[in-house]
Amino acid sequence: MAFPLKITLITTLLLLTACRSDPIQFHTLTPTQLGAGASVHGADIQIEGLSVPPQVDRPQIVIRQGNSGVAILETEWWAATLVDELRSALVDQLVNSNPQRKMSLRLDVQRFDSIPGQYALLDVKWRLRKTGEGDNSLITCRTTLRSPSGPSIDELVVAHQYNVKRLAALISQVAGRTSSECPAGQ
Repeated sequence: MAFPLKITLITTLLLLTACRSDPIQFHTLTPTQLGAGASVHGADIQIEGLSVPPQVDRPQIVIRQGNSGVAILETEWWAATLVDELRSALVDQLVNSNPQRKMSLRLDVQRFDSIPGQYALLDVKWRLRKTGEGDNSLITCRTTLRSPSGPSIDELVVAHQYNVKRLAALISQVAGRTSSECPAGQ
């Protein structure tokens, strides 16, 4: 009688161990330390709209596989939706303590590619509009940023953080100018 009970108990424990899932890892696009010069001098930029492709608009990190495949990583998640992560990271990069003029920003992400061991890519159309006091001048730009990535998801997220930082710097550069030109090479 004791032998079948032991077998049942061992089998149950083995089944429970086999059903164990890996813990979910959460990632953010906001770096722990903002780089020097991360603020826009002389402009207060409000993000009025931000969109991302529907393929990556989910809590799980989506990576590309091969020429036509994607994988949804069930244990690697963004800390918030991708739109909220991008918005939060850009807001942190565009912080300003001395606003002289107000501007609004609209971003339409065309591609947000993640390829571990290769690169992170951010391709975005953005529109910066001066608001207030009768000056509603508008500038529309397209920026494609690609940063190398190591093989881990952490390294891939850091590459995306770097792309967001570079995008914020370009937007800051345009916001600080009196002319309405896109950054060179964009």
